[in-house]
Amino acid sequence: MNQYPLWKYLLILIALLVGLVYTLPNFYGESPAVQVQPKYANAKVDAALMQRVQDALKAADFTPEAIALEPTGVNVRFKDADTQMKAKDALEKQFGADGDYVAVLNLLPRSPDWFGSIRALPMYLGLDLRGGMHLLMQVDMKAALDKALETSASDIRSALHDQDIRYSGVTREGGIITVKFRDAETRSKGEAEVKQRLKGLLLNEHDEGGEYDLLASLNQEEQKRIQDNAIQQNLMTLRNRLNGMGLGEPVIQQQGVDRIVIQLPGVQDPKRVIDLIGRTATLEVRMVDAQSFNSEALDYDPAKVEAAMNGHVPFGDDVFKDREGHTLLVKKAVTLTGERISDAQPGFDRDGNPAVNIRLDNVGARKFKEATRENVHRSMAIILFEKGQGQVVTAPRITEEIGGGNVQITGRMTADETRDTALLLRSGALAAPMEIAEERTVGPSLGLDNIERGFRSTQIGFVAITIFMASYYLMFGTVSVLSLGANLLLLVAFLSMAQATLTLPGMAGIALTLGMAIDSNVLINERIREELRNGVSPQAAIHAGYDRAFGTILDSNVTTFIAGFALLLFGSGPVKGFAVVLCVGILTSMFSAVLVSRALVNLIYGRRARLSKVAIG
Repeated sequence: MNQYPLWKYLLILIALLVGLVYTLPNFYGESPAVQVQPKYANAKVDAALMQRVQDALKAADFTPEAIALEPTGVNVRFKDADTQMKAKDALEKQFGADGDYVAVLNLLPRSPDWFGSIRALPMYLGLDLRGGMHLLMQVDMKAALDKALETSASDIRSALHDQDIRYSGVTREGGIITVKFRDAETRSKGEAEVKQRLKGLLLNEHDEGGEYDLLASLNQEEQKRIQDNAIQQNLMTLRNRLNGMGLGEPVIQQQGVDRIVIQLPGVQDPKRVIDLIGRTATLEVRMVDAQSFNSEALDYDPAKVEAAMNGHVPFGDDVFKDREGHTLLVKKAVTLTGERISDAQPGFDRDGNPAVNIRLDNVGARKFKEATRENVHRSMAIILFEKGQGQVVTAPRITEEIGGGNVQITGRMTADETRDTALLLRSGALAAPMEIAEERTVGPSLGLDNIERGFRSTQIGFVAITIFMASYYLMFGTVSVLSLGANLLLLVAFLSMAQATLTLPGMAGIALTLGMAIDSNVLINERIREELRNGVSPQAAIHAGYDRAFGTILDSNVTTFIAGFALLLFGSGPVKGFAVVLCVGILTSMFSAVLVSRALVNLIYGRRARLSKVAIG
């Protein structure tokens, strides 16, 4: 009556063994480490790199605990954080010269290597447990809309030019683009062409003082699309930048309409992270209207530049300075943006000076070729924008049409500047500038204190439950505690296999799961005691207790699972982390409270044909 078939015992045993194997890596802890990783795709990770790392450490008199060659780089472990920091400085001096590799601080698990071969890895610890950095980025949506309007104005010029429709000028003021025509008939042709080419614009005719204007503005749907795209593109760009820096486990998600939350657990080098995340580099290529330092160019006009410096800036122009302090008048119309960059790598020009080599996509290569063909002997400004401020990196004179999609940026840049600029451009252009609205750093000591408090509370709860169950239900209470331990084992194993991130709310979810799991065993034990009081034999009471309690256990867990699933769907951040642990804990508690505890009771009492009594209190 109270016996499982052999296959069911084996299934339970295998599940517990798998749970034990995948839980163990969480108890080995982490060791301070420095990872030497390639900064660019063409940098090699091989035995020669590992030998260079060993030689650099030996020259600086550092003895690491372990050093290993991984597909992503060379991992060097140290006994403490102080040695780790000093070793990172030594490795940076060694590898900083060529710029192909970067030394990154990290924490690596101490678990044996064979765990990694079966993907038995410890759970990620969240910011509140491991320490790290929290950033809240504010996206400038107005700048995104302004950029879209500038692009639309440029597209209108191109559309009218392609169809040979004459117009007096295209200007933008605020959110309105004004296209001036000489007569109503030409305006009608222009309006029809713009409607056909650009679907996201609202067009209105305006006549005043003998002028025939066409007013264009972004409609509501187009504004929403641009704002949504700006957030999504910035999210993708930030992920690419953080991955390019070798940072693991970043949490990057949207908050509200125009904010992005970045959480970097375990980050030990916040200064470099803030430097590169805070930099909102975007690239624009524009034609120069007037400059005063290259007399061979057609746009050489010192008088016009001097007038602009005195406040008389021509309509349709912007004023920028280059790295040498020269003032340039640059057209507002953007010829090319960083969105068309497919790759960017640091390098050197023909004279051996640091430079950034850029490869454009097909559309960008075509636009660049057309721009250089139409503006031979004029200057082209390559402008780098950071935090809303633009600076002309270089403004060379175009001597001939340039095709092929390969562009080189040169200027007064150091090797470090070319490396950072290449990383920022290669990771993708930001659709809109961002600023750090909030910055918070959680120290590792605080995270360690949270972990100790969380484990201590769970241990105290587990011991209290053990004492109560063992004293009140005797042998059945002991079985309940063992099944509760199996539940905790399976829960931690599942979270480790899924590489979930454990936070303080997640630890609260584990504590709640323990309490709910023991409730199921209490229901089973009370049902068995009730059957015994009714005069049923012990074997029949055990069988009836488990069978009749199962419906109640299922109902209570299903209702709780529905609530947890709702939190998972509609919650965010810590709420979602709590919901994940709760839902997984409900599934493991059903398995342990019913199958594991029943298997143990069967092994203890099931073989006794003439069972007169059971130890259930």
